[in-house]
Amino acid sequence: MPAGRPTSYSETMLARAKEYIAGGYHEQDDQMPSIVGLRKYLGVARSTIYEWAEKNPEFSDTLDELEDEQERTLFNKGLDGTFNSTITKLALGNHGYSDKTDNTVRGPNGGGLIVNFLGVGNGPA
Repeated sequence: MPAGRPTSYSETMLARAKEYIAGGYHEQDDQMPSIVGLRKYLGVARSTIYEWAEKNPEFSDTLDELEDEQERTLFNKGLDGTFNSTITKLALGNHGYSDKTDNTVRGPNGGGLIVNFLGVGNGPA
């Protein structure tokens, strides 16, 4: 017999999580869906959310939906100026966006760069 409290995960909790993502987050005065908002909506701990996702593929998929909706909301409300651009940029970093520029010089096909110096130095002519 496993130790600890029995799980409160159920089809009802899954349905409520989907409800939150589909717009229930507005009832919480949230501007976009989030893990913290979901946990408050469901009345469970953050660790419980992650535990459910680890043990239940359908709940894991639901968290993916939450992240997708969060990214979509950030992107669109950042573009139209509804959200503060600095906060939007910071939050989109969690979704893989970056304004970092790669200035690395590479050779053909991304390989090493070969540099030949011709006519330089005091060697034999």
